[in-house]
Amino acid sequence: MDYKNIINPGLIILFSDVNKKKDVLDQLITLAQKKGNIRDIKTLTEKIFYREELMSTGMGLGIAIPHVRFEGVKKPVIAIGIQPDGVKDYKSIDDKPIKIIVLIIAGKNQHKEHITLMAQIVKKLKSGQTIDDLVKADSVNKIFDILTGE
Repeated sequence: MDYKNIINPGLIILFSDVNKKKDVLDQLITLAQKKGNIRDIKTLTEKIFYREELMSTGMGLGIAIPHVRFEGVKKPVIAIGIQPDGVKDYKSIDDKPIKIIVLIIAGKNQHKEHITLMAQIVKKLKSGQTIDDLVKADSVNKIFDILTGE
């Protein structure tokens, strides 16, 4: 499974005026629900926010990877949000504002796929240049090209 085959421009948001953690996650969840054919958005939302209560998915370097395995998901869904000014109330291990949010939703029994996708995304985002390019991108298509390019 390759994350490049799952990401599509229809699941990418370039935020301009949304900068609160709850609002950013709500918009990504709604987008993932619509485009990913997920029926139970209420339970999905509860699970994602419960996961965030356990421990923030802000991993540092301005990146957060909220993730959940969820009943009824046949094919993993990845929704991406970029907030160039940062989501300041999204806790991160380095206390820096989150600028890149990658929401991963996999099926309840897709443990291997879930872990593989997370590892691939982290590997892609560990480059400072990739992070800078994503934050400076001015269109969804540019974000898509950065993430799917070599």
